[in-house]
Amino acid sequence: MSPPDPHIHVDVKLHADVAVREMTAATFGLAGDLPSRATTGCGLDVPYAMTSTEPRTVTCLPCREYAHRRYLELAESAERFDLPGLDLGARAAAGYRDLARGFG
Repeated sequence: MSPPDPHIHVDVKLHADVAVREMTAATFGLAGDLPSRATTGCGLDVPYAMTSTEPRTVTCLPCREYAHRRYLELAESAERFDLPGLDLGARAAAGYRDLARGFG
């Protein structure tokens, strides 16, 4: 048996399950269980508690690189799908770029 992995990782879905759970709870008053395990940016399957979206807490270097790339991709998508006259996409893109810088 291999020793436990001491690193904090990034969930490959960037914790999208949490956002869906919170929206469902706010809308319907129902809160589903979060997964007990997560696939990470580096390809490992780890306990969900060993993942984070906070750049200062992620210690796995391949996961940091993965998160950096993914947040830059999300920033580009947010700008591409922005509605004319609104700066929602620009604000979202700026937030994603800030996160990407934290992981970079």
